[in-house]
Amino acid sequence: MKLRTSLALALSIVACLAHAEKSSFVGGTLINPATSQVLENSVVVVDGERIAAVGTRKEMAVPTGSKWIDCKDKFILPGYIDTHVHFFQSGGLFTRPDVVDLTKVRPYADEIAGIKKNLPDTFARYLRSGITSVVDVGGPFWNFEVRKTANATEMAPRVAVAGPLISSVSRPQLDLGDPPIVKIDNPEQAREFVRKLAEQKPDLVKIWYIVNDEHPVDSFRPIVRATAEESHARKIRVAVHATELETARAAVEEGADVLVHSVIDKEVDDAFVKLLKDRHTILCPTLVVFERYGRTFANKLNLTPEEKAWGNPEVIATLDVTKIPQEQLPERIRTALANPDAALDRIKKTYDVALKNLKTLEDAGVTIAAGTDAGNIGTIHGPALFREFQLMKEAGLTPMQILQCATTNAAKLFGGETGAHTGKIDKSDFADLVILNSNPLNDIAHASDIDAVVKNGVLCPADQLAAVSH
Repeated sequence: MKLRTSLALALSIVACLAHAEKSSFVGGTLINPATSQVLENSVVVVDGERIAAVGTRKEMAVPTGSKWIDCKDKFILPGYIDTHVHFFQSGGLFTRPDVVDLTKVRPYADEIAGIKKNLPDTFARYLRSGITSVVDVGGPFWNFEVRKTANATEMAPRVAVAGPLISSVSRPQLDLGDPPIVKIDNPEQAREFVRKLAEQKPDLVKIWYIVNDEHPVDSFRPIVRATAEESHARKIRVAVHATELETARAAVEEGADVLVHSVIDKEVDDAFVKLLKDRHTILCPTLVVFERYGRTFANKLNLTPEEKAWGNPEVIATLDVTKIPQEQLPERIRTALANPDAALDRIKKTYDVALKNLKTLEDAGVTIAAGTDAGNIGTIHGPALFREFQLMKEAGLTPMQILQCATTNAAKLFGGETGAHTGKIDKSDFADLVILNSNPLNDIAHASDIDAVVKNGVLCPADQLAAVSH
């Protein structure tokens, strides 16, 4: 006799299913962004950690002996992937003393200790948001322990990591003996550092290509080239932070495989678009992060309902700058509070460029992978992805295109054998799924209407995940 019940009831009974049973998700509408395929009245068979079969009720029978989970009126998608996060940052006000120094209010060592202690909660908040994989694009060497812990933890997303950022500038305020950002002064030093990183088997090597009057674009190009050559010789891809058009162009010309931010200083030109297409460069726009520093400092933070509900409340509480004694406020925050309209105007000007560039690149066929830069001040681990979706919609992307950015394209950025088996719903792929109550193709806002999440074949109801993350 088949065990057939509603999805909600099944989940309330089993909470998080163990791997022992084969399960069949029956009757839902399957949305597979990798192929733009929409299958009504579908069957997705999960056996252990993998998808065993996919089809429609007309094409295939539900396997005898599998747990039948009725998904009628539900929508089944691959688990979302956030391709730009930083686990060494909390998202709170005290997490970047190199940007605003509040160490007299909260010592940076205390901030890092709290972040490490809170990692299980952070992992759970990603799953609550339907995010089953993330890419940490740079942090201290203890980042590699984060990957190891996450990949051995059931209630955690899959994690790819880069180690410390190879940088054109120093950030001594972040150095507690294992710095997340390391200033590199010459090509040989870059090669030596890549060799050191390679011992940890990073998924990416990250370059922080910061340009200013003291550090012009061309002065750092030889270091970018050496980093790329040394990394590629070890079959490691290179991701580059470059937010100006000429910096991004130089990074790709010197071997960058991934650009981890939008170009925000000017509109991209045809030559740049062609360069990205010819080199098969992946671009991660990280739109949300561009507003969150300025809005936080100006006391104009615009957290979404998802962020308020699923973000860490202790982290969110720190973002109220009015709670900091006036005499302890850094000048940057005082200035923003005195003239919040100026901060909002700068954000608008950034988006006028960044959103147009995203549409240009998407229309040209450049691979766009969704990412948030979560962990930075005001950018909340987990649900920040839904603000990213809103901004991508404002740029003119369709719901299917946004879902492609957060699944199949994001899996390409994740890379490796894991990336090859995530971001889509096909036989032999990892059973990482998000089950929605409403259709995200009608409105991308429905992407957060999560009923349940399946990670590695383990099925969890949304309310169960919410309980875990509190």
